[in-house]
Amino acid sequence: MSSLLNTGQSSSGAGTGTSGQASGPAAGPGTSAAPSASPSASPEGNGCEQNLVTVTAATDKPAYAAGENPLLTLKVTNGNRVPCEVNMGTSQMEFLVTSGSDRIFSSTDCQADSTDLVKTIAPGQSETANFPWQRNRTVQGCARIDAEPGAGGAYYVFTARLANKTSPKAVFQLH
Repeated sequence: MSSLLNTGQSSSGAGTGTSGQASGPAAGPGTSAAPSASPSASPEGNGCEQNLVTVTAATDKPAYAAGENPLLTLKVTNGNRVPCEVNMGTSQMEFLVTSGSDRIFSSTDCQADSTDLVKTIAPGQSETANFPWQRNRTVQGCARIDAEPGAGGAYYVFTARLANKTSPKAVFQLH
């Protein structure tokens, strides 16, 4: 969006070359509007309030049989009245599984590289990202771990994170 503003200013500057005095006042309001609160409040443009963009976590089932892998879903919903641009790339996303205070798995632990993926979400609409969890345990830095998550009816908590937003917890069971 800033590139559009810059292009607009340069084209108006070129157009006002014949009357240099007109470019002075025209640049004045343009510059006073630029540092105002609105660009920092809505860098994605058009009044999108980030506090109205929510993240939720879900699993495809409440319980999984032995050998069955859970499908973890991160859902981003735009509660604004205007479209919002949201970076849903792996650079911003984490699928986290815990059991009590035990950190079992994070999708960022063994991530080889991360990317940005900016999506425009319409008002009242959602975008989802799915992650099939292989029922494995990980640690930061991706060191090898022989221990597997417990089964036999153990409960786990899935939390989805996107940038600085964390979802409410989704509880599921492994048999």
